Amino acid sequence: MRVVSLHRDVILVTSELFQAHCTIVRGLAGEGEGAGEEAFAIDSPVLPEELELLPSLVEQAGFPAPRGLLATHADWDHLLAPLAFGDATLGCAESSAARLQASPGAVQRELRSFDEALHIERRPLPLGAVQPLAVPGRCAIGAAELELHPTSGHTQDGMAIWIAWARVLIAGDYLSPIELPGVGEGEGMLDAYVATLELLQPLVAAAEHVVPGHGPAIDRARALELLAEDRVYLETLRARGADAELPHGRRSKAQRELHAQNVARVRA
Repeated sequence: MRVVSLHRDVILVTSELFQAHCTIVRGLAGEGEGAGEEAFAIDSPVLPEELELLPSLVEQAGFPAPRGLLATHADWDHLLAPLAFGDATLGCAESSAARLQASPGAVQRELRSFDEALHIERRPLPLGAVQPLAVPGRCAIGAAELELHPTSGHTQDGMAIWIAWARVLIAGDYLSPIELPGVGEGEGMLDAYVATLELLQPLVAAAEHVVPGHGPAIDRARALELLAEDRVYLETLRARGADAELPHGRRSKAQRELHAQNVARVRA
């Protein structure tokens, strides 16, 4: 597990698996009533030992224990923070809450299948109380607010989170420097993905750091490059299918397999 500071109020924790992230954000440290007294954890690392270390890591950084947890979308690998902070409330976009409600127990079954395949032991994941959040919207954190922006295309649900005072964008499973855009199942998902990139562009242009779902955090210039590359890839995927050219640096065997999956989903 790797830990870096993106801002005095933002700590990025990166898992050894999937290069998945948990972002700890503190509400505007400094002077004034309520300043720096509240923290949230956004998404999660994957391994049990990483989750066990999170509370002590937050304490060592001088941050308050998170009162709230946020998940950018309802894929299981973004929903594990309740295992680290059992007393905190988990919030997600209304679309993600609806997805969880429509398939009760699906996240736990997927996690159990993953753990069994890798011989990982962990206690059961509690997802009993999930707070739906209006998106687009805002979420108060101490003396500040997080901006919530709708995303879809990778999945049918989700949100990106803009930490305006720190100029950090939590993008969910978009703008990854190590993965192709993964188009979700369902009609219109390619169009939804392109629309999400268009929505994210002004936020990326204002950001100092962009945190993707997987892969290292990137600066504004690299994120804008990736956004342009992803848009070109998706448009050529629409036009050329299997013959679409993959972006430079994302042409490995695993990415070619993801491309084949995208082709099948776009043609379905």
